[in-house]
Amino acid sequence: MKELYTSFEEAIKEIKDGMTLMVGGFGLVGIPENLIKALCEKKVKDLTVISNNCGVDDWGLGLLLNNKQIKKMISSYVGENKEFERQVLSGELEVQLVPQGSLAEKIRAGGAGIPAFYTPAGVGTPIAEGRETRLFNGKEYLLEEAFSADFSLIRAWKADKLGNLVYRKTAQNFNPMMAAAGKITIAEVEEIVEVGELNPGEIHTPSIYVQGLIVGKQEKRIERLTVQA
Repeated sequence: MKELYTSFEEAIKEIKDGMTLMVGGFGLVGIPENLIKALCEKKVKDLTVISNNCGVDDWGLGLLLNNKQIKKMISSYVGENKEFERQVLSGELEVQLVPQGSLAEKIRAGGAGIPAFYTPAGVGTPIAEGRETRLFNGKEYLLEEAFSADFSLIRAWKADKLGNLVYRKTAQNFNPMMAAAGKITIAEVEEIVEVGELNPGEIHTPSIYVQGLIVGKQEKRIERLTVQA
């Protein structure tokens, strides 16, 4: 059985200043929102965060940003957060932008034990400046090193008590690969069921990648609400 936490404060108690975190989600879809809020309350700082984006000004990773708890952000898209822009321009926040496909593969490679790989993405752009490239069959490729993290904070739909996870629809996004790439993975889920209740053919993340579980009710906000006039 995996560690079943009874509070979000307990779930993130081992996360310390200066650590590297992977945080699942795409936009606000599939984010471990309660674990993020617990980090805000703990006020852990100088974090390096690997995530597709940095939430919005008042939700998701944007909460950590507003508290100035993030030292470096590694992501592929940062266009929904004015505070992010302000901190970058003022020099308060270090940013490493990675093409989205390369970001996904760097995380997947980290979980698979692959130290680096070559990709054509980024060749001929500022991303490739000063970095190793190599020709394969006459085409230039850029060397990308894998990512790993001290902790991965992810969100799933269901888990069993062994830690097997099932995601819903687009909440799969970055969560499965981050679950494999963190040294310690904590999954925020909507429901925990008994062992044997999940269909083995529908499990997305095997239990071997998960160290802790916690159930949490989520608001599931979206970035921009559009309704018919």
